[in-house]
Amino acid sequence: MNIIKNRLRSLLLAVTLAFVCQLITAQAIYEDERYVPETDPLVLEKLEEWQDMKFGLLMHWGTYSQWGIVESWSLCPEEYGWCERTKGSNPSDYNTYKKEYEGLQKTFNPVKFDPDKWAKAAKNAGMKYVVFTTKHHDGFSMFDSKYTDYKITDPKTPFSTNPKANITKEIFNSFREQGLWAGAYFSKPDWNTPTYWDPYYPPRDRNVNYEPEANPEKWQSYIDFTHNQILELLTDYGKVDILWLDGGWVAKTPKSEITNWYEQQLVNNDNGYLKNRIVNQDIKMDELVVKAREKQPGLIVVDRAVHGKNQNYLTPENRVPEKPLPYPWESCIIAGGGWSYSFNAQYMSGREAIHTLVDIVAKGGNLLLNVAPSPEGEWDEGAYRLLNEIGDWMSVNKEAIYGTRSLAPFKFNNVCVTAKPDGAVYLTYLVEKGQTSLPSEIVFPDYIPSRGAKAQLLGGKQKLKWTQKDEGMAIQLPKDLWGKLLETEAFVIRIK
Repeated sequence: MNIIKNRLRSLLLAVTLAFVCQLITAQAIYEDERYVPETDPLVLEKLEEWQDMKFGLLMHWGTYSQWGIVESWSLCPEEYGWCERTKGSNPSDYNTYKKEYEGLQKTFNPVKFDPDKWAKAAKNAGMKYVVFTTKHHDGFSMFDSKYTDYKITDPKTPFSTNPKANITKEIFNSFREQGLWAGAYFSKPDWNTPTYWDPYYPPRDRNVNYEPEANPEKWQSYIDFTHNQILELLTDYGKVDILWLDGGWVAKTPKSEITNWYEQQLVNNDNGYLKNRIVNQDIKMDELVVKAREKQPGLIVVDRAVHGKNQNYLTPENRVPEKPLPYPWESCIIAGGGWSYSFNAQYMSGREAIHTLVDIVAKGGNLLLNVAPSPEGEWDEGAYRLLNEIGDWMSVNKEAIYGTRSLAPFKFNNVCVTAKPDGAVYLTYLVEKGQTSLPSEIVFPDYIPSRGAKAQLLGGKQKLKWTQKDEGMAIQLPKDLWGKLLETEAFVIRIK
């Protein structure tokens, strides 16, 4: 019996290791290979502009902000920490919880909503575009959709009588007025709509709770609903530059992939319990993108985590890749608390945010920094402080950020490298908290500058002496500059 148990343990360990290796391999593929280049010349042109922008704002906001919980996910009956139900009168009873969660619509009244103030703060920080959650997985529309009454403008929502009730329109108008691009986050799954979670069946996980291929008319109704809502956003809300689609599991899935998944689940689960199903949820994305670009020519489409031509750039979530990636990408990062509003949230320091931005840009990416509004429609003071600190730094050093691309070795020691098409190269030295000294020289490895090149600190007129050494270009840092430089989060040397 012990021999059998040991063999079973060995088999389980082997399966587990194989699964871990599969995840690691999948991540490597996601970052290194799984990109299909765009061919539409208008989109390619717009992608180039977007890559020059480098810095954007993401905002998660909905009725869930009243409870200070993670957005939508507590409605999802999956066994993960982020799905835990902690609010309401009886969180252990799912049906009661769902009813009370959806009842938050009747108390959502963000009367302090001031999108002009947000837009000015974002512009001052150096942000160039905004991506706003027009609808998250819970299905609550933060815009005046005619296809649902679960929305910000419905009479059941107290804020519906406010002149700024159509929140998405107000945000887009305010940010465009400050010169920022408008991006619409939209969730492909909708856990409120009966053609996705049919009330006849209990939800099983994040997926549609019936089999689409066995119920083609019902699934077609859901496709039509989704397309109609997205086309509303692209018709009635002015110029939209980015369509940022979440819920990557709602996608066309080959039968072979579904079959392989079922077989793997049966091997891994003695009781045959199938967790996190893979379901063919073909939302007809190719058709949708054609219709979308008829409304908004050149529209950047980001069908997140779905391999194919409708993912114009990739979006690593709350992490930064270890190296430059050979295609357009953007790290979405939480500024403080969670994606959605958290009471008493602690925000990252200006130094941490600036270092994150510089690191991402040196690897060829963009930073999409998330700030979550409160139930009253305000940002925390910590968010304004953070954006002010970033803005102060950007006012001096933005030349090393905007319009740049990655240049090998992209980073050495604590120095990040960027370059521009005109030949300018920028070395951004990341000053650590509490640092009391600097090196007497910075050696840029294996770099041979052009003849007559000059090295100069951004924000000042002083030229820095440099020499060519076997190991690279050596730029001197006079000691009389250390005090001023150590007071900054990072300083930039331009070589041109």
